[in-house]
Amino acid sequence: MTHLGGSSKLLRAMNDAAALSHVLERGPLTRGELRDLTGLSKPTISEALRRLTEAGLVSVVGYVSAGPGPNAEVYAVNPDAAYAVALSVRDRGDSDTPTVTAALTDLAGTVRGRLESAVDFARTDPVAAVVDTLESVCKEAGVARDPVAQVQIAVAGSYDPRGDVLHHVEVPGWGRPGLVEELRRRLGVPVGVDNDVNLAAVAERAHGAGRDAESFALLWLGEAGLGLAIDLGGSLLRGARGGAGEIGYMPMNLAGGGGERVAFQDLVGGGAVLELAAAHGITAPSAAQTMAAAVARAGADDPAASEFVTALAGRIAIGLSAVVAVLDPPLVVIGGEVGQAGGDLLGTAVASALAEAAPLDTTIATTRVQDDAALLGAQEAGRAFVRETILASLRRP
Repeated sequence: MTHLGGSSKLLRAMNDAAALSHVLERGPLTRGELRDLTGLSKPTISEALRRLTEAGLVSVVGYVSAGPGPNAEVYAVNPDAAYAVALSVRDRGDSDTPTVTAALTDLAGTVRGRLESAVDFARTDPVAAVVDTLESVCKEAGVARDPVAQVQIAVAGSYDPRGDVLHHVEVPGWGRPGLVEELRRRLGVPVGVDNDVNLAAVAERAHGAGRDAESFALLWLGEAGLGLAIDLGGSLLRGARGGAGEIGYMPMNLAGGGGERVAFQDLVGGGAVLELAAAHGITAPSAAQTMAAAVARAGADDPAASEFVTALAGRIAIGLSAVVAVLDPPLVVIGGEVGQAGGDLLGTAVASALAEAAPLDTTIATTRVQDDAALLGAQEAGRAFVRETILASLRRP
């Protein structure tokens, strides 16, 4: 009897999780639609919905005509059952002060609050800044702090899960040992930390050019640095210590084996873009603004601007050809502030230069994500974590 009771509890738990997973993935559904999706009987799915409703995870949001008889109830996830907060810590290169952008997302995926602030991390402790930002975004959203179930942070650095520490991060204070664990203690909820370019690839997979790709590589041309994210069928390749994709450190010779040795960052980083553009008579306060100005001038048949775009694309192709030779990705997406500003003009120029430099063919696309891609990726990762946590708790009878 004990075994049968345990089995019955387990089946109920699995049925509840199955029903909720469909509502989370597909949106509002009727009881009949859930029966068809799960293959469960009418009494079984009715009991599962009753338990989910009592648990505050779903609610009736409307009715639809179902032929003769009463209208069918439409069930949707309760958006206030849990929240996730995403934070994007960015050193944009065109400012001396990094920015922290936060977004609070409910269980249904709706952004309920968002804010951005400049934080001088040379004077402000990262833990205090995150705590203050979390409180502020909850206030902005008009929600209580307690239902926040996870905080996902995007930062320009390599997160090593073995040591629970960030490496190669230039924002002051963020590389100190014990920081991530201290964040978890102070916030009292699970805290995820990931490289900003990796999370940008998550956004590209969900909303951008990588949406229908089998796999892709995201080349990040940012104001402050470079990065590469490698999406393998929806899973990210992070490396043994979280350092996969630190392409800015990749060494190369400019003129054959005896030429000057530089890092890829020195060729196509924000500072290099400004220098190259200035040599072609194009100046602006930031690399992204410079790129945008060049695109506009090239569209007006300015030969100097076209030459600049071609020259920059040639530099990008030097490093990208190594990526293509090693990974052979079916698609390379060019993103980041500079890549976004370059748009299709830069993408076409890179494709042309890469065709001559790379040993393998690959498709080049420019990002279709217009917002802060790292923040959007952190939102996706945080929401997925919260959903999986709830489903996992349901599966345990």
